[in-house]
Amino acid sequence: MDELFETYDEAGRAMGLMARHRVHATGAWHRSAHVFLFDTTGALLIQRRAPGKDLYPDLWDYSVGEHLVPGETYLAAARRGLEEELGVRGVSLEPVGDVRRWRSHQAELNLRDNELQQAFTGVHDGPFEPDAAEVAEVRAVGLQELAAEIERWPARFTPWFVRDLAELGFVK
Repeated sequence: MDELFETYDEAGRAMGLMARHRVHATGAWHRSAHVFLFDTTGALLIQRRAPGKDLYPDLWDYSVGEHLVPGETYLAAARRGLEEELGVRGVSLEPVGDVRRWRSHQAELNLRDNELQQAFTGVHDGPFEPDAAEVAEVRAVGLQELAAEIERWPARFTPWFVRDLAELGFVK
């Protein structure tokens, strides 16, 4: 069964529930939470998306990216994602900026992704128990090293991760 997403109009007003595949095919606005999880040395934990993911399989991404389930807050989704994808509980999360809008239209994938997004940061040194259905690999990387990798091999990273790193001020 397809996941159901709450959908919104351009102003952020609730419009009702829609199946995930229809949300991405029609471009309905929906919500997601993104977590930038650092260790105590300042390195960012990034994950390589599992090869079975429908969007951007095998690419490096946020520590956690999670669509919200109906009735869920951004913070609750971020915490749920940490637990489901990485086996991490009890991390204190702080919002980064306000809710932002993201549009990505890719005709070749029949994808019209319009999201209302909230980012969070937290600190955790592990352990991590990645869910193999979601996550192929995790690693911690310094922000300068990450910026250099992105500059050399941008196709190895999801476009939303690259954009958020710059827009939220993590890298220049």
